[in-house]
Amino acid sequence: MGKRLSKLLVILMFLPLATIADVINIKQTAPQVYVVKKGDTLWDISSMYLSKPWLWPELWRNNVHINNPHLIYPGDELRLRYNEQGEPVLDIVRDTQKPQIKLSPQGRKELKTVQPIDTLPWTIIQPYIESSRIMDEEEYELLPYLLGNQDGNASFASGDLVLSKADQDTPELYNIVRKQNELRDQYDNLLGFQIRHVADATPLESDVEGQHLVKVEDANFEARRGDKLLPSEEWQTGSMKLKAATRQKGQIISSLEQHQLLGKYDVVILDLGSRKVKPGTVLGIYVQGPNIQDSIDPKYTGENNFVENLFDGSDELRQPAIKVGEVVVFKVFKKASYGLITRSTKTIREGALVAKP
Repeated sequence: MGKRLSKLLVILMFLPLATIADVINIKQTAPQVYVVKKGDTLWDISSMYLSKPWLWPELWRNNVHINNPHLIYPGDELRLRYNEQGEPVLDIVRDTQKPQIKLSPQGRKELKTVQPIDTLPWTIIQPYIESSRIMDEEEYELLPYLLGNQDGNASFASGDLVLSKADQDTPELYNIVRKQNELRDQYDNLLGFQIRHVADATPLESDVEGQHLVKVEDANFEARRGDKLLPSEEWQTGSMKLKAATRQKGQIISSLEQHQLLGKYDVVILDLGSRKVKPGTVLGIYVQGPNIQDSIDPKYTGENNFVENLFDGSDELRQPAIKVGEVVVFKVFKKASYGLITRSTKTIREGALVAKP
């Protein structure tokens, strides 16, 4: 399997899709002037101008007034022009508005800050940013866990008080989590556990050493005995900068929703970890057809039985991998990452390759 994958990736390197130098080609349908609206995403706007949206920063390379092309705000006016060399350039007209005032819940006046538009559709990726993660096996097994309650129940809902094992350092809030499934690469190496966020839990003071009571809150599912307690932390998304992958190669190993058939806006798991990708890394998605037995009567490998294939004297041909979409990484772990499929021209399945777009 490993040798087969290596050969396939060599084919990928020589596909005409992987060009030596990226050229900025503006779509004929690109608007000369566009006013950014609330709800727009950077990927969608980039796609209006470019067939390769990850080249977005190149459109700003000659604009000295823009420090970060990934920070675009509602109300910004984008103007497309061409310089003396005939190269496309985007200018921005930004209205310097007076600070807006809002009232806090306590009735105090506060400055209202305008937020830049999201790189990817936040409503789709938010649940996975806030409530899903991948953990190493050892890290998961060391977490404290729920034991039981006074009523002898096996499952618990919001408002229940449950006895649990205690951490050395007790946080203000726990996430109650449960192992959903194991994640493995094509070589059957364990990449980690996919973790489900079951509920939250507030620790209460306890005089019993090594144990404490927790109050179950905001339950998404019923909590159970043995569910783990993970200190709650807020994920900092920051500004996600789009950047094309160069030499990274991997596979789609799973779908967070366990879908068999995948397409645009499905969230997938890649076997690429924090050493190889970052939030904003863009990869192409490639699929390969079945091998072909080259003979007077061509057949796909597998149409005949093994003995017939062994003695028919035909050569086995590998089909080239064809690009069928793109995926943008938005959350990274030690050995794997989450990505959002942003474009697909045909149905995608687990096992599809990802590489330079």
